[in-house]
Amino acid sequence: MSVALDPLLAPLPADRPQVERVARIPAGFVAAGATAGIKASGNPDLALVAAEGDAIPAAGVLTPNRFAAAPVRLSRANLAATGGTALACGFAKAVVAASGSANAATGPAGEADQAVIGEAVAAALGVPANQVLHLSTGVIGLRLPVEKVTTAIARVAAGGLAATDEALHAAAVSLRTTDSTTKAATVTVEAPAASGDGSVSITVTGIAKGVGMIHPRMATMLSVVLTDATASPSTLRDLLRGAASGTWNQLSVDADTSTNDSVFLLASGRAGAASADDNLAARGALATALEAVARDLARQQAADGEGATSLVTCQVSGAADDADARAIARAVVSSSLVKAAMHGRDANWGRIAGAAGNALVPEAFLLEAAGLSPAEAASRAGQPAAVDPARMRIAIAGLLAYDGATGGPTGIDKAAAREAMAGDEILVRIDVGLGAGTGEAFGCPLTEGYVQENSEYTS
Repeated sequence: MSVALDPLLAPLPADRPQVERVARIPAGFVAAGATAGIKASGNPDLALVAAEGDAIPAAGVLTPNRFAAAPVRLSRANLAATGGTALACGFAKAVVAASGSANAATGPAGEADQAVIGEAVAAALGVPANQVLHLSTGVIGLRLPVEKVTTAIARVAAGGLAATDEALHAAAVSLRTTDSTTKAATVTVEAPAASGDGSVSITVTGIAKGVGMIHPRMATMLSVVLTDATASPSTLRDLLRGAASGTWNQLSVDADTSTNDSVFLLASGRAGAASADDNLAARGALATALEAVARDLARQQAADGEGATSLVTCQVSGAADDADARAIARAVVSSSLVKAAMHGRDANWGRIAGAAGNALVPEAFLLEAAGLSPAEAASRAGQPAAVDPARMRIAIAGLLAYDGATGGPTGIDKAAAREAMAGDEILVRIDVGLGAGTGEAFGCPLTEGYVQENSEYTS
């Protein structure tokens, strides 16, 4: 018989604003999706998002992959040029995204191609080229058809951009490669008004793509997040890094970090809210909304992982601290053995325990993004997460499978567990029994569909 679930292993409590899975364009932005002819299928493959008026504050989190693609390197350089710092924040007028070619490992010719695309956007919008941010996704090693892309950019900029939800949705559609769904999330919250009198509504909307080559190491996807809140580039960067540390960096589909991972956050300031730079309530409102959007997009990506049959969420409590909790959760959702068990609806708690016992705290730059001081991050980086088998408890889909304090295995009913694991989301719940640290991570089963998709990806 299955053992009843301990109340301490219930889902982690959540206090976050409601998320709508729609693309709702904030004030101060225009967008478009189009077909440029990059994809042989003829599906939409070019997205353009722009600020109305002058360039606005922007920030990014970008892949640390040493094979980083041309769009990643150019975006990093442009943010440095407009922000006067190497910290991936500055000012931007537009984000251009091409789908169907990663423009990675294409050498100097690929770098030149990306620059031409940026110049085309800049010319069409009447701004310097360093105010353009770049995204590209698709097969590594393929050059972009620059003439087709620049022709489409001119066409879109001349009459295709619109300040409508439908236009932002079209941009989200154009981001897709192997995604089976279009990914968007919107949160609206109240923030103090800049006038000091009452409050105003601020909107944070994100669109994203990515269901393969995803593993937690800074961005793990392509996404554009827009808000009509008010904040400087440095504040946007701090908030984006913090949001990524608990959401996008906790997402793993296949344990491969991409060459193109990029997330951009742009703020138009059109809502009339107090600045998040120096108003704590405004900062808190923006941070809360941003984290909710990022988390929902990460969950949408995990649920739509290549070949996925469900979303797998691992929530950890009782860890020595949050860094350990996140490391344990990441290790579980990243484990190929756990992922295979989830596909088979097999409540194999031993694989979960083994993954937790192998968990390592990530690199220092990720720990700093999560709020640790540089010194503490340096000392913790790469260290094993604290685990005591005699204190750990593991529940799968609401059924207690392992309780270290009472001898270990609980004799979980495999048939009952298989039935409980048949839904759209499988929750793996771990209590470490060592402290107050909490964290979560998102993944998906490893299936034959994933192998099939990636055995034929370049065909």
